[in-house]
Amino acid sequence: MKTTVDIPENELKDAIRFTGAKTKREAIVTAVTDFNRRQRMADLARHLGTCDDLMTLKELNRYRGEE
Repeated sequence: MKTTVDIPENELKDAIRFTGAKTKREAIVTAVTDFNRRQRMADLARHLGTCDDLMTLKELNRYRGEE
């Protein structure tokens, strides 16, 4: 999708440096992709420990025959 945005030059330079991107577009896509991945992980982390139906590590190891 094409869009026009005003990104502060110093922030864009940092994004290029941190991502190792060769183009501005590559830096922005990499940064947005990383941001989205981190948000999905944070969303999953909010559910940590909320499901009582999952096996415990001890039960899993017993099931695998490792105990």
